[in-house]
Amino acid sequence: MLLAALGFSLMGASAKLLKGSFNAGQLVFYRNAIGLLFLSVSLFRYPPKQTGGKAGWLMFRGLMGTTALYTLLYCILHMPLGTAMTYNLTSAIFIALFSFLFFREYHGKIVLIALLIGFAGMVMVYKPGMHLPWYYHIAGLISGVSSAIAYLTVGRLANYYDSRMIVLSFLVSGVILPVISLMLHYLGGIPENGLLIIDFRWPVGIEWFYLLLLGGTALFGQFFVTKAYGADKAGIVSVFGYANIIFSVLLGLLLGDRFPDILSLTGILFIIGSGVLISLEKRNSINKI
Repeated sequence: MLLAALGFSLMGASAKLLKGSFNAGQLVFYRNAIGLLFLSVSLFRYPPKQTGGKAGWLMFRGLMGTTALYTLLYCILHMPLGTAMTYNLTSAIFIALFSFLFFREYHGKIVLIALLIGFAGMVMVYKPGMHLPWYYHIAGLISGVSSAIAYLTVGRLANYYDSRMIVLSFLVSGVILPVISLMLHYLGGIPENGLLIIDFRWPVGIEWFYLLLLGGTALFGQFFVTKAYGADKAGIVSVFGYANIIFSVLLGLLLGDRFPDILSLTGILFIIGSGVLISLEKRNSINKI
């Protein structure tokens, strides 16, 4: 999960570098097309070994993942990077809620406390601003909810499919939907809006490198997040996703952001503390078994 957080942080930084060149829908297409190319090579060389039988859930996972990506990239392009990531990482809260409501998974008071500490730390670091237009906030919440649903689905698919096939469902969905969008624009005459209806733009110069970085780091993160959510309960794994904040702060410094203030540094310590609590709780549970 820590490797996944690093990958997604790099993806967010890459998308930020492409602001002004591509809109969210275009980035969804390129991000998934590049990832699909890399993954196809892996599947060709090492065919998946799996039982299958859950095609409907697999497609649903792809759709939810693509919805999360659309809204996340839209927020990254129109909000401060910190605010966008804050909304996406609310998925941990929704995972805990949905896990309890639909699967009756309760991870104990320690995990609940760690979850709240991690979220508090996240807010301290990013200090999301409410002065932005309301539809940006709606997109952010959709990003968090759809990410939570996608991650919960991964845990149910892990026993039936190779982790690469679960990632493939997301990549295929993330290519098909933008292609449909392009057809609606060019064949149907529907004006592009930068999100659901897009036009085609070919990258030039350094944009190629940034797009390759976007697709490669996103695939890296997606592979490891799939492995993580397939290996343990979603409510436990999700807390480690807060490491995304630490990586994003460091990347922000490299991109010219100011050094975090005292409140932000306190938030980072809160996030690290939440991960330590989860690790201790996990070890105690294993020892009891």
